[in-house]
Amino acid sequence: MTAVYGLYDDGSAAQRAVNGLRAAGVADADITVITAQPMEDFEFSHIGRETWIWYIAAAGALAGLLFATWLAQFTQRDWPLVTGNMPIVAWWPNLIIIFELTMFGVIAATVITLIVSAGLLRRRPALYDPEVSDGKILVGVETPDGERAKTVERALLAGPGARIKTI
Repeated sequence: MTAVYGLYDDGSAAQRAVNGLRAAGVADADITVITAQPMEDFEFSHIGRETWIWYIAAAGALAGLLFATWLAQFTQRDWPLVTGNMPIVAWWPNLIIIFELTMFGVIAATVITLIVSAGLLRRRPALYDPEVSDGKILVGVETPDGERAKTVERALLAGPGARIKTI
């Protein structure tokens, strides 16, 4: 068995199922909730909300800024072009290079973080059911085994109108 999940028609039923899973001792990190539309009115929409993407993007910006500053200074000092009464390292023209490489650092770090955090590099498919595209709400737990699977099924039935599936 890979996963046990329930499909629900509305957010209230899905919220009851999430509460049932929590009462059964399932951690929020193990609960998967997939909807076709935003459900900000319900508490389950905040599961998995915390992210490090801002810090990673800021680190990418800092790396790009430092690399661009070093690159501009290195190239201008390594091949100095003396232009009448102008400094060898001219900051105004360098700002273009510094800006571009800083933005490249932010964009590259953000894209890599999104690819990794979205699970696009997974070897096996993520928990999903085609009925989610038709408006159903999926609430499930991956890899429950033995007695825990039965407990998860009972907890998922806490939401009225649930259709439980096992894959």
